[in-house]
Amino acid sequence: MKRFLILLIAYSLSGISVKSVAQNRDSLLVLSQEEFLNIVRTFHPVARQANLLVDRAKAELISSRAGFDPTFYMSADRKTFNGKNYFNWIHPELRIPTWYGIEINAGVENNLGDLLNSQETPGKSSYLGISVPLAKNLVMDKRRAVLMQAKVFREQSKADRLIMLNDLLFDASYSYWNWAKEYMVFRVLEETIEANEIRYGLVKLSYRQGDKPAIDTTEALAQLQLIQLARNETWLRFRNAGLELSNYMWQANDSPFYMPSLVIPDTAWSVVKIVNQTLPVLDTLLIVAATNHPKLQSYDFKLQMLDIDRKLKFQELLPVFNVRYNFLNSGYNVTEGASWRFYENNYKFGFDFGLPLRLSRGRGDYKAAKIKINETNLDLSQTRLAIDNKVKYYFNELAMLQTQVGIAEENFLNYQRLFKGEEMRFKLGEGSLFLLNVREIKLLESRQKLLELKSKFYTSYQGLRWSTGQLR
Repeated sequence: MKRFLILLIAYSLSGISVKSVAQNRDSLLVLSQEEFLNIVRTFHPVARQANLLVDRAKAELISSRAGFDPTFYMSADRKTFNGKNYFNWIHPELRIPTWYGIEINAGVENNLGDLLNSQETPGKSSYLGISVPLAKNLVMDKRRAVLMQAKVFREQSKADRLIMLNDLLFDASYSYWNWAKEYMVFRVLEETIEANEIRYGLVKLSYRQGDKPAIDTTEALAQLQLIQLARNETWLRFRNAGLELSNYMWQANDSPFYMPSLVIPDTAWSVVKIVNQTLPVLDTLLIVAATNHPKLQSYDFKLQMLDIDRKLKFQELLPVFNVRYNFLNSGYNVTEGASWRFYENNYKFGFDFGLPLRLSRGRGDYKAAKIKINETNLDLSQTRLAIDNKVKYYFNELAMLQTQVGIAEENFLNYQRLFKGEEMRFKLGEGSLFLLNVREIKLLESRQKLLELKSKFYTSYQGLRWSTGQLR
């Protein structure tokens, strides 16, 4: 991240020209792929949104726990009319919901007045009670389902965050390697221009001394101009690739960062012997993708939430049968003087029973819940197949590119030998400048092709990591 601060300082120098880049190469700032991806992970809005997704899931989990929070209720009422005290009662109560649908409640009452309801107990009393569902909502109810789904959603949000990060880093890697390739092609053309400028000067000198015909100076100048045109076009592509790369470069204050010209990609990759690198094992990659790919994990969490919903919908097929029991006592101490006989006489008991005769809603909701699970399983199977095929695709591409790079390296070496041989013949006066220029163009084409294949190899390697869900 320290290098990113250096990039900010270099931003003021972004108006640098093609020639100044070539002449001040020692002052350039190198940005490696990993440094670039670290900037993307830290500052890019999509990466930060992915982190907020997890934070939001955690907030929803906290909210879902409200269904199990103890609740204190307080009610009071008083009526006085024509100097007569009809009633005056106070009723504080504490309700404690538990996991298996059981609810514990405790409270005290103080009922006074001349015209109290006959069902009310005059004076001070207390109670301790319990309510138990014996059918519907015993195994699952809405508040338990909400909490369980919130816990699963928290884990799913982590997988969704990795999905977003995986896609973002793959797109960023693609832009980086396009930028790196264009820079290396520019460097090659710059080196070629330097050699052609020297050759053009020598040809002009030989012409003045009568050793070369005038047409050779035109031939040398035309070759130099041709490469200069190619160099300028490549410079434009490199700068535009830098602008594309800037789409992924953001600062800590959420403002965009535009890539200055003094920042260049790492060039060590251009001399790496790719043919000597060991490729990963396909079967291992497929196992890693099947077990760790965040998209498959997200589907698993989605199925867990749908299964919770299915269990909740099944409760609509069960009858309502809730049993309530309250232990009563005089005064505010509900356990004072308690005995077995006391429990037999001082209590309040009741139950609720209900059953829809056709169960239309329960049958429809339960069937719809199972259909959603089947649909998601089909999506999961299709996604799993697509991921397997993407892993195989990038693996095959990576293996073929490794072979192609080996051939391209041999091809480049052969054209290099032909060019050096022709250059030696030209210096000895035995060869023609035209043939030397043709050899040089072929050498340039072979080197550009080699750089293109190498950059594709590294892009494909990132694609292989992306297909297994390992770009994080």
